[in-house]
Amino acid sequence: MTTIETVDAEARKMPRRRVLDTGLIRFGDFSVSCVLRNLSETGAALDACQRNFIPDQFTLIVVQKKKIYSCSVIWRKGTRVGVSFC
Repeated sequence: MTTIETVDAEARKMPRRRVLDTGLIRFGDFSVSCVLRNLSETGAALDACQRNFIPDQFTLIVVQKKKIYSCSVIWRKGTRVGVSFC
């Protein structure tokens, strides 16, 4: 049987790339700029200056790569936010 802990452990084993890329967090009519710190196939770590305005689910636009992801927040620490891609 697969548990949440097993899924989380497997997700952490996914290869991550250290990147410093510009992103745009979009929700409703609002947008907040951010910096992508880590990126994998399953999620990313974002650093946003306006952490309080980031909802639990939003759309992430990676500017230079022209990619769009639906995201769900899995952890928050200071101005850093960890997300998984839906």
